[in-house]
Amino acid sequence: MGKSNNTEEEMRTERLGRELVCRGAILDYCHDKVKMPNGHVVIYDTIVHRGAAAVLPVTNDGKLVLVKQYRNALDRFTLEIPAGGLESADEPTIKAAERELSEETGYVCENIEMLISIYPTVAYSNEKIDIYIATGLTKKDQHLDEDEYLNVEEWDVDDITSLIYEGKIQDSKTIGAILAYRDKYLKNRVK
Repeated sequence: MGKSNNTEEEMRTERLGRELVCRGAILDYCHDKVKMPNGHVVIYDTIVHRGAAAVLPVTNDGKLVLVKQYRNALDRFTLEIPAGGLESADEPTIKAAERELSEETGYVCENIEMLISIYPTVAYSNEKIDIYIATGLTKKDQHLDEDEYLNVEEWDVDDITSLIYEGKIQDSKTIGAILAYRDKYLKNRVK
């Protein structure tokens, strides 16, 4: 385990204030005024997010279920695990993961368990995504949101991992979920 040269007291910061610059549909943009350990006061651009949940669905034959959807910020389609924002700050993330699984893929699951939690952009956002693994899948009907257009695809874990290392999948929640799944559940498998 690593060791810091600084004491906890030497590393203490103090948020002096938060100014709401713009309120959005799913996030707020703020300026945070923070006193640093050395006494300097700095302003941070901060994105405040109520949180999200994602799910890695695994079929009975071991295929990973992903969705290909348009992402406006990148102006292209991306291949991702199903995910979505919490409907409220106190919504249990496991319920949000089950909802996103059903809405985006049309699957419901018998089993769902926590895989990992990530903060995808710690430099400027507090967004936390709890990622679950879903098994015992049964196909039902998709219930897409008005702004969603996506295709559901099933992938072999080795093929999707190759796409990660080729730089063709760059979504952090998807990369984290697939690599954590491989490490936790498939580490000792024989090819």
